[in-house]
Amino acid sequence: MSMVHKSVLLTETLEHLNVRANGIYVDATLGGAGHSSEIVQKLQEGILVGVDQDEFAIQKASTTLSEFNKNVKIIHANFSEIAKIVEEAQISFADGVLMDLGVSSFQLDDASRGFSYMHDAPLDMRMNKTHEISAYDVVNGYDEDDLRSIFLKYGEEKWSARVAKFIAEERTKTPINTTFQLVSIIKAAIPKSARREGPHPAKRVFQAIRIEVNGELAILEQSIKNFVDILAPSGRICIITFHSLEDRIVKNVFAELQNPCTCPREFPICVCGKTQTVKIITKKPVIPSEKEILENPRARSAKLRVAEKI
Repeated sequence: MSMVHKSVLLTETLEHLNVRANGIYVDATLGGAGHSSEIVQKLQEGILVGVDQDEFAIQKASTTLSEFNKNVKIIHANFSEIAKIVEEAQISFADGVLMDLGVSSFQLDDASRGFSYMHDAPLDMRMNKTHEISAYDVVNGYDEDDLRSIFLKYGEEKWSARVAKFIAEERTKTPINTTFQLVSIIKAAIPKSARREGPHPAKRVFQAIRIEVNGELAILEQSIKNFVDILAPSGRICIITFHSLEDRIVKNVFAELQNPCTCPREFPICVCGKTQTVKIITKKPVIPSEKEILENPRARSAKLRVAEKI
């Protein structure tokens, strides 16, 4: 399978990351190495630490970045495993951290991974293939109420109850094995009038299942705080999100780290002892230009938020 990967908000991210020739930078979601390829070209004595939980991404990125071996350390890990990352990379701090929370183009385009509702494939959606729970297990094993809750919470799907009901009924007849089987059930559950406008009717449900399978939101808040902890003073963390749930978490964590005081407003001075650790650089998220969206439609929902260590 050829891997065609277009990095979202590439120019904007590099500008905000403030890459220095001798700095240490962590790409916590290495993916197709699009961002990393640009970062490493700006390094002389500096180090790029590339992290991904997807073994296929690790293999491909290793090839892509092979000419920069002296400046690159690639680690197979989830970005939540900060202790492992620091130990294997042999670093004690970072001058910049990048987290691109989207599914990589090659993951979507590789039908065998089961991420896309546009390709027929076995239900999988695991970013780490060694992970025990797959999309098949969620769709066929979770009870109807849990499915409804997941679709509503992680997909903001207003037809969540109806979709969960249709899935529960269908799997009593035969297991739901493939993405197209699931798409067909979702289309049957969502009234035709509601499918005339907006995104693909399966988009929100597929998003919800992917988040559940990979535990994406459960680890995000603490992971952001952990990476901020290892940032050097004036180091920056750049986070690209692709849906409102992720963006809300990033926005709230940055706000908390910029203003952590829990004292009542009427107190004349702070007595809680909590101090500011970051300064928010992007008061509003950076979004792709119309030109970028035209060239790469998958960039449409991307948002970049940046904070700087105090």
